[in-house]
Amino acid sequence: MALKILDTCINCGACEPVCPTEAIAPGDEFYEIDPDVCVECEGYYDTPQCQDVCPVPDCIVKA
Repeated sequence: MALKILDTCINCGACEPVCPTEAIAPGDEFYEIDPDVCVECEGYYDTPQCQDVCPVPDCIVKA
């Protein structure tokens, strides 16, 4: 289980501080999610927090 950020990312940074496992970091072109660390917020929240705060619709999807 993991999520990924698509190239429609606007680099707003809203997702990074809400990730409970610190799986999100700035990449070369846009923010990226480390699939080895991402747990889709299971065990922390009912829904993936990065998807909840992202201002770009459908920018963060299942990997």
